[in-house]
Amino acid sequence: MQNERMLKWFEFAHLPPHLQEVSRPFGELASKVCEVCESGPERTVALRKLLEAKDAAVRAKLHPGS
Repeated sequence: MQNERMLKWFEFAHLPPHLQEVSRPFGELASKVCEVCESGPERTVALRKLLEAKDAAVRAKLHPGS
């Protein structure tokens, strides 16, 4: 896998189990994107949007119905 600085934002091992459950698929997909897409501006955009989605999903788990 290519070195990608943004992958640090997809780490999930430090989270409690109920949040790992939500965050893990996003981290796995981010890693896959880095494996199959060459580094460049569009990959960065893809990772940023994926990060936004991951953050929203974690917030939804923390505050259901908000």
